[in-house]
Amino acid sequence: MFRLAVLAVLLALTQAQKQNTLVLVDTLATRETHSIFLKSLQERGHEVTVKAADDPSLQLSRFGEYIYQNLVILAPGVEEFGGALSVEAIVEFIDGSGNVLVAGSREAADLIRELVTEVGVEMDEEGAAVIDHLHYDANDDGQHTLIAAPNTGLIDSEVMVGSNSQVPLLYRGTGLITDADNPLVLPVLRAPSTAYCYNPTQSITDYPHATGQNMLLVAALQARNNARVVVSGSLEFFSDAFIMASVQTPQGKFYERSGNGKVVEALSRWVFREEGVLRVVSIEHHLQGDSQPPVAYTIKEDVEYKIMVERLVNGSWKPFMADDVQMEFVRIDPFIRLTMTPSTEGVFSVKFTVPDVYGVYQFKVEYNRVGFTRLFSSTQVSVRPFTHREYERFIECAYPYYASAFSMMFGVWLFSMVFLHHKEPIPKRKAE
Repeated sequence: MFRLAVLAVLLALTQAQKQNTLVLVDTLATRETHSIFLKSLQERGHEVTVKAADDPSLQLSRFGEYIYQNLVILAPGVEEFGGALSVEAIVEFIDGSGNVLVAGSREAADLIRELVTEVGVEMDEEGAAVIDHLHYDANDDGQHTLIAAPNTGLIDSEVMVGSNSQVPLLYRGTGLITDADNPLVLPVLRAPSTAYCYNPTQSITDYPHATGQNMLLVAALQARNNARVVVSGSLEFFSDAFIMASVQTPQGKFYERSGNGKVVEALSRWVFREEGVLRVVSIEHHLQGDSQPPVAYTIKEDVEYKIMVERLVNGSWKPFMADDVQMEFVRIDPFIRLTMTPSTEGVFSVKFTVPDVYGVYQFKVEYNRVGFTRLFSSTQVSVRPFTHREYERFIECAYPYYASAFSMMFGVWLFSMVFLHHKEPIPKRKAE
């Protein structure tokens, strides 16, 4: 019985470490056309389940618990999700810290368009394709919709898209539009400045809705609960054909392999939170020279604050290194803001003097950087004023007041002495 219990615990821990990923497709043939992408997920430890998007048995949760941690939608043509799956259920899944990857196309159904709108991304109108007469592949059919997007359009974040290379990315699909004022939406891949989005079978009668670098090819969102979403306007962007294809630009440059493979793998690692994840391990604060925190700090005391941060790298936690992590000492507003000193163990430390204002404060660390999860830590402490025994007896700035007080006392004493001891002579009467 004991052995069975141990085996059950080990099995439960193993299952807990695995990432269950649900992949929805239009047809099961997508498993063959996107086999490299799906195989890379399995090799990284994902328990991949491939189902049709209209399967009547679809569900994300069971008995109040989510069955999957990740959802991949490679079904731009689905008219209605099957089972208990819906746009509202997917939004609740994201609110519950689930990760979602959505691939669309120029013929994406209204259901997919409604879903991406919920995460701050808008697809161009149905039938519209990204067109670029200067950045296209030689294998294009003449409409210049097979875009060879320069790598310069990628977001400047190695965590999200891997190390930068000079190889163009193949893309065929619709354009994406986002709100530039939305801080949660990230432009992963921008269109070239010469691109526009329109129906290639129609003559252009009005100005295109999406043009130039204001149009995105791939967008991402990291919610405030650190859930991640990636939206691509192209299903073929993740396909075996585009990953293995060669690229030849109109300028005559030839590349044996497109850059899709590396970007797709790096982006999938990011969206499924295999990369760019930070966590706080421990927090210490105490007076300089001590090792334990006091019940309350006193104004003008010298304090030391330490925080240990780790980063998830290839499935294991390692010390996080950065030179821009700041600490704030806050009482409603920050009284002190200082950049902390990092160490090789992932410990960030800072020393400072408590302000000359008592009250309830917080040690606050809030670290927001592109590609990393939001790191937030807050520790509340009290700061009290000096007791009557701790104040200085005499302070230099009060010397004029001391002098005026003693001079007044001396003046009163002198006046009293003169007044008490001075005798006026008695005037003599004249003899009559």
